[in-house]
Amino acid sequence: MPTGDPLAVRVGPGWLYIAPLASTEPATLTDPWAVAWTPLGYTDEGSNFVFESSFEDVVVAEELDPVAIVQTSRTATVNFALAEVTAANMQRAFNGGEIITATGVVTFEPPDASEAPTPVMLGWESADGLERWVFRRAIQVGTVDIARKRAPDKATLPMSFRCTKPSGAATFKFMHDEDYAA
Repeated sequence: MPTGDPLAVRVGPGWLYIAPLASTEPATLTDPWAVAWTPLGYTDEGSNFVFESSFEDVVVAEELDPVAIVQTSRTATVNFALAEVTAANMQRAFNGGEIITATGVVTFEPPDASEAPTPVMLGWESADGLERWVFRRAIQVGTVDIARKRAPDKATLPMSFRCTKPSGAATFKFMHDEDYAA
């Protein structure tokens, strides 16, 4: 009878981090996140990592069945809604902009629409420390839709980071503890 590995069953929202491009990545599960990595704070319902591939059939006139299937695109997206609506997180949601602190008031002004977005790195670590992801180059492409509702509902800052291929590396890195399934 087949059996499974209970240690390979993963649960929990984990913690998100953000860093400038080319920041030092943790090499192991126990390496601390380098100084450049900033925690993003609480989320509403955790985060989703979405990997989508598109394939096309190669057809020829002489066959009814495809003679090959080729991959035509691949995307990786990291989705989450931050529960901490701060000027720093607004700046991340709008891919830039200016934060001004004066006389006890923090003000955020979004970037001009003509400014190119600045790609960032994203990191994620499971609460138990047995799993990490590093997304090496990402741009926030999602709609910023902040709902203000009656308590106990809270305002959240939704973000959707689309990953692009960095120079000389894979789009993302996944690490997990060797004590659970390879």
